[in-house]
Amino acid sequence: MPAKPSTDPASTLGMARAERADFLDFLRTLPAEQWEAPTLCGDWRVREVVAHVISYDELTLGGVAAQFARGRFSLDRSNALRLTDYRALSPAELLDAFERHVQPRGLTASFGGMVALLDGLIHHQDIRRALGLPREIPADRLLRALRLSRLAPPIGAWWRSRGLRLVAEDVHWSVGSGAEVRGKGEALLMATAGRLVPAAELTGPGAPVLLARRG
Repeated sequence: MPAKPSTDPASTLGMARAERADFLDFLRTLPAEQWEAPTLCGDWRVREVVAHVISYDELTLGGVAAQFARGRFSLDRSNALRLTDYRALSPAELLDAFERHVQPRGLTASFGGMVALLDGLIHHQDIRRALGLPREIPADRLLRALRLSRLAPPIGAWWRSRGLRLVAEDVHWSVGSGAEVRGKGEALLMATAGRLVPAAELTGPGAPVLLARRG
């Protein structure tokens, strides 16, 4: 019998669920035209980012393996394939689908909910930053995401921060050794995830190095 999803709000899975609930509340405020707006996530518009966040929820581990085989073991191609069923959905239909997936399941609930928390939080910011609609991320979620991001190879945080010391100025978190990079925890998370972060948000001798590793 599969394990029952954790309802502990302090667990990673509990935080992932709370993040998705906040994400959904935010999406409900967007007018139709903003669903077609660009984001920080490559060529994806808001609608593609929203679809991506929930697109792996219904896959078992076997389904994930089959999906990656279809995508010739490329994460980008696999992601594109998963979006196929969502491209024709209206914003209202995407909201309905997102509401059905507030509780992560399938692949996104794996690793204790790490996938869902990181994917949800980073992509939430991909949209907010691009639209100029910032928010204050709950400190516990931000700290958990900062710690877990270096354990998730698809994010590339460990690679981008190698040889650097990262210091968050708004939450109690630092890691690494080398040239220092200081900034808010959210800016550090997004920069190490390869997102375009304005240079003014990061300081220290290591900041230009980190920003140059965006690719």
